[in-house]
Amino acid sequence: MAHDVAALTAELTDMAAADHLLAAHANSDDAAEQLAWRRLTARHGDRLGEIMDEYGWPTKELVGEEAARAAWLIAQHADRQLDVQRRALRLIQQAVSAGSAGPRELAFLRDRTLVNEGRKQVYGTQIAGVKDGAPVPWPCEEPERMDELRAEVGIPPFDECVAQFSAA
Repeated sequence: MAHDVAALTAELTDMAAADHLLAAHANSDDAAEQLAWRRLTARHGDRLGEIMDEYGWPTKELVGEEAARAAWLIAQHADRQLDVQRRALRLIQQAVSAGSAGPRELAFLRDRTLVNEGRKQVYGTQIAGVKDGAPVPWPCEEPERMDELRAEVGIPPFDECVAQFSAA
């Protein structure tokens, strides 16, 4: 099993590295680049489903901090595989309850899944677009409580994130 876990750890970190390399293609004007991104995220989503079948959620205790974050990134980008996102969300929720995963990642995946389901998000982590140079979040369930809810899971206030985005 130790060898399998070491291989899984390496595989997850390699998948995240590939994700980072192609992420810029997600919204490319080039159809071939967009297709390459979609194929990569679909392949990764399929593989994450197999990993969840075999191991459950790949927690930091199982695969280490970097590979656990890689698994979260893969779930986050499985936008066309809602079944994978929903399952990852359930497993991360259990891991957070057990102290094996962070509430911040859970919040981001929860918002991403809600938006992909066509529902309002909770934490304002998903951006619908940019207006006058500033990010605009997808609609939130309780916009007046967004920053309070963000603080509860360790996410800075929305305006701070907007300021960082504008400075970039």
